[in-house]
Amino acid sequence: MSDGSRGPQVMRTLVISPNWIGDAVMAQPLLQLLRQAHPDRPIDVLAPAWVAPVWYAMAEVDSVIETPFRHGALQLRERWTFARQLRQRGYADAYVLPNTLKFALIPWLAGIPQRVGYVGEMRYGLLNVVHRQDKLAPRPMVAFYAALANPPATVVPLPAQLPRPTLMVDETSRTATFQQSGLASDRPLVVFAPGAEFGAAKRWPITHFAELARLLEEAVPDVQIVILGSKKDLPIGDAIVTLSPATNNLAGATPLRDAIAIIAQADAVISNDSGLLHIASALNRKIVALYGPTDPNHAPPFSDVSRSLSLGLECAPCRQRECPLGHHRCMKDMSAEMVMGALREMDGGG
Repeated sequence: MSDGSRGPQVMRTLVISPNWIGDAVMAQPLLQLLRQAHPDRPIDVLAPAWVAPVWYAMAEVDSVIETPFRHGALQLRERWTFARQLRQRGYADAYVLPNTLKFALIPWLAGIPQRVGYVGEMRYGLLNVVHRQDKLAPRPMVAFYAALANPPATVVPLPAQLPRPTLMVDETSRTATFQQSGLASDRPLVVFAPGAEFGAAKRWPITHFAELARLLEEAVPDVQIVILGSKKDLPIGDAIVTLSPATNNLAGATPLRDAIAIIAQADAVISNDSGLLHIASALNRKIVALYGPTDPNHAPPFSDVSRSLSLGLECAPCRQRECPLGHHRCMKDMSAEMVMGALREMDGGG
């Protein structure tokens, strides 16, 4: 753990990252608000390794500290030792974005004077600036995190009134990643993100992605179609390639850092409600976002040009990992032609 780029006499802010990639992206406006409030206060982010590349792409972040803990483990002794190291960095405040007890322990053990977060798992005392979420009227995710920048019970602006999530990728990284991935910078690039860590209910069918690839190839003969995702998405990508051999499956073959660089060059992104959707949004790409069991108003894309597709069935949004009715119509009935139509609309009807 380094001391960052500034002297120890400068008080710092600690942000403890969510464990989900999409949530980390949607927390970025909070950092913009914190930087506006304290422009001279460096912001450190404590994040798991699989989320850290998202924070490296945020201009407001001074240092990213990767957590050494096993996922789901309390590891109290390890957290106490880690907190002692954090104490040396001189934090004025900490923002605990996960709702779990174990992450609230860290700033308390580190003696950080102001510890901000939502109530979560019985965290009274560990947090001393406690916010509450109205379960009957949950805030959209950007507003949910941005609310922590203000005192509790403050009226939170609507997402459209808040800074929008923004990631940055330098040109050198983009070019190098393209070359390493065998992609051509002079050909149109469309990214498919067919995975969803939350569960199968969020996934648009493999056959629909393959049919969309066929429609794209007919409309844009020199198009490059790339599938991105984690190692868990490799079989999904392979299945799409089996039906659409011209599609390039890079799921599991590109670390998140490289996936971000590829998305930054994409002409369009078609994605389930997943972390890569929100990365594409924060990179201001053209997006068709596919919503089935989740609410498109809860975590929409913020790109200048985007379309959120949802059939609005009477059973949606169920927010379940698997379709509780067994038919999965919210995604199956969303045709490739509908998505292609949305792409054409974004291109001005061409």
